[in-house]
Amino acid sequence: MKVYISVDIEGVTGITHWDEAEIGKPGYETFRDQMTEEAVAACEGALAAGTTELVVKDAHWTARNIIPSRLPEPVTLIRGWTGDPLYMITEMDESFDALAMVGYHSGAGNGGNPLAHTAAGSEFQILINSEAVSEYRLHSMMAAELGVPTVFLSGDTLLCESAHAAQPGIHTVATNTGKGAATVSIHPARAVEAIRSGMEAALKDEKARALPALSDRYELELWYDKNEDAYAASFYPGAQLHAPHAVRFEADRFYEIMRMLQFALVRL
Repeated sequence: MKVYISVDIEGVTGITHWDEAEIGKPGYETFRDQMTEEAVAACEGALAAGTTELVVKDAHWTARNIIPSRLPEPVTLIRGWTGDPLYMITEMDESFDALAMVGYHSGAGNGGNPLAHTAAGSEFQILINSEAVSEYRLHSMMAAELGVPTVFLSGDTLLCESAHAAQPGIHTVATNTGKGAATVSIHPARAVEAIRSGMEAALKDEKARALPALSDRYELELWYDKNEDAYAASFYPGAQLHAPHAVRFEADRFYEIMRMLQFALVRL
């Protein structure tokens, strides 16, 4: 069994402020450590379920956060950004059996996490077929187009609830609940154990491997904070300025949506 684990930081247990997610800021080392612990737990759960090939993507900001030496030896770790359209699941292809996401967070405009955002700042919003989407939703749909199911997710409570609405069979671990600018979190050790056992259970559950429904056509809308960013993105082939702060783009394949996003994010 070949498994891909994508790891972010804004959904790990206890994290509450941007200072805790940025290198060099107060609290970063504490939550870098927690991010690593939760990644390790997911790896251990995957290996316990019989995984023979395991790829981990450090998918937060610089993509140089996870402490490599703490990961189990069978793991292949991807650090940094390649710049390809698969973004937080770079190097994924049809050979993978499952995808897991650890430390993920609610999307821009949601109250489920004080650090809610989608791909860029909290003012940048991504809509697919008129639905505001999170990074989980973007990458689960991209993986589904490759035939790879997203079987496990950990992060804030609202994100986990939205995942169950999109994929009833997915296994989730809610690490915290956002309340305004605050979080209410479970103990870090409990989160680690829940991720370990949840990951193992997810990979052993055939119902978790159901793919989410895909569309025949996708309409992407990008809403920017600055109108000049929207104007620049409108020059992508096939894109149109939809409003002073918004760009619209349509495609038959989700990969083309991700390719356009990669272009649009360069300025942000």
